[in-house]
Amino acid sequence: MELFFKWIKQHLRIKAFFGTSENAVKTQVWIAIAVYVLVAILKKRLKSEASLYTILQILSLTLFEKTQLNQLVTNINPSQEDAQMLNQLNLFEEISGQ
Repeated sequence: MELFFKWIKQHLRIKAFFGTSENAVKTQVWIAIAVYVLVAILKKRLKSEASLYTILQILSLTLFEKTQLNQLVTNINPSQEDAQMLNQLNLFEEISGQ
């Protein structure tokens, strides 16, 4: 049972529950599981090298665009992803020379 909740916490990224009733919590967990499975199926069918997290990020940014899913997921260049991560600010990095 603990492994199941650990997996939910690591993979489903549920930040907060929108309701407090048992039904609301169950519904939100099942929706998150369904989305996770659908994205995993999409990744497998398109034979994408991108991680599930990357695919979810792309889908969240292009939610209202009329673009085919295979174009969104297969046109990912991993080197561009790495370059974007390098451009991120690091709050805990020491500044050299000071």
